[in-house]
Amino acid sequence: MPIHLRAEPGDYAPNVLCPGDPRRATYIAETFFDPGYRTVNEERGMLGFTGTFEGAPISVQTTGMGCPSAGIVFEELVMLGAKRLIRVGTCGGLKPGMAMGDTVIAISATAEDETPLRIAKMPSYAPAATFELAELAARLSRESGATVHAGPVVTSGVFYDPDPTTFSKWKRVGHIGVEMEAAMMYTVAAIHGLEALAMMTVSDLLEESGETTRISDDDLKRGVDQMMRLACRVAVS
Repeated sequence: MPIHLRAEPGDYAPNVLCPGDPRRATYIAETFFDPGYRTVNEERGMLGFTGTFEGAPISVQTTGMGCPSAGIVFEELVMLGAKRLIRVGTCGGLKPGMAMGDTVIAISATAEDETPLRIAKMPSYAPAATFELAELAARLSRESGATVHAGPVVTSGVFYDPDPTTFSKWKRVGHIGVEMEAAMMYTVAAIHGLEALAMMTVSDLLEESGETTRISDDDLKRGVDQMMRLACRVAVS
């Protein structure tokens, strides 16, 4: 039995959604899963649930914030038989013309946080999504009427960055968003031969000056709900 996910093989479906927030994991299960889902983990408040979406097996598991926490969860999901990981969360938008609530699909994730580099045993690394999942997610997003941006993101280990030039450096080389877990998920998936995709809702617009504009709670909920339903479809495809 893994140390932090107190579950047995078979408790998790092969397809696992991975939000950071335990409240969001609960919300996903309550809102999008078919009736009859069950709790499979409560250890350290890292809530996990397994059920079905439109009849297909699916799980959702909290990862916590940042690569160190998420890396533990991803590794233990591998131990428990996960085959496809879909990160669902929020990100800061870096691309000009982005709007609050837009959907971001991370084609690759630059590891600014060095934890994935330790796992990869490489001095630099920008692990990538599973192309077929990214392609499907982009198509389904557009068909639903969502505004979707696909491209490279940065996985940062610092939320309150004291360097006001950081955003402009990331933008200069084409990054479209910044978040805190995707590079770890893509690295673990690459090492273990899993499929993986990170889908995020733009919750902040990040200016080159270092200033940040935050989305309203109502607009964020609408964007997240739209993205979550799409993520469920991608997960069980």
